[in-house]
Amino acid sequence: MKVGTDSVLLGAWAHGGARVLDIGAGTGVIALMMAQRFPQALVDAVEIDQEACCQAEGNVVDSPFARQVSVICSPVQLFASRAEYAGCYDAIVSNPPFFENALKAPTEARAKARHNDALPFDQLFKSVVALMKKEGEFSAIIPFDYKSRFEEEAALAGLVISRVCAVKTTPAKQPKRYLMAFTFPTGKDCEFGEGLLETTPGVRSEWYRTLTSDFYL
Repeated sequence: MKVGTDSVLLGAWAHGGARVLDIGAGTGVIALMMAQRFPQALVDAVEIDQEACCQAEGNVVDSPFARQVSVICSPVQLFASRAEYAGCYDAIVSNPPFFENALKAPTEARAKARHNDALPFDQLFKSVVALMKKEGEFSAIIPFDYKSRFEEEAALAGLVISRVCAVKTTPAKQPKRYLMAFTFPTGKDCEFGEGLLETTPGVRSEWYRTLTSDFYL
């Protein structure tokens, strides 16, 4: 669970701000991407798994963004209960665990990263609402078959969809992932878009190359 396409997409697509929070930061790739894209931002990376936190801390120290990024090893539910962080983030990002009632991965760390036992969607959105500024934006990437459930939980938490990008792997296939952004109600219309990863197998599309040009060698 090092660097995957989902993390790269989200880190390159999400809006930023002066204070950024990465929920379920893993080894820190999205937090580091946000720090690179927004040089004036302070980025907090919250992760529940101790080993992942250690790797994230090492990656941050070895990066040019060590002064911007702080790694916090904690369940986000506990982090969100701390008064000093209430409503202070301009941007929140998450590549959340999403599998429910499915066969668990063989290792505890991989299962924790992929399954939402420790962070159900309702608790994720409850934490986002507690931590995000009223004018802030929460961005996430979700598999196509979890999109409706994610939207429902957002609505129950009092958030509305501000931006959506349907991501296809190849032109002939249906979208496999959705980049989604949520805000508190503003009265503005939702922005819809579509992205394509590859024009043919192994050949990145112009959209993907442009979106990620600052990150891929």
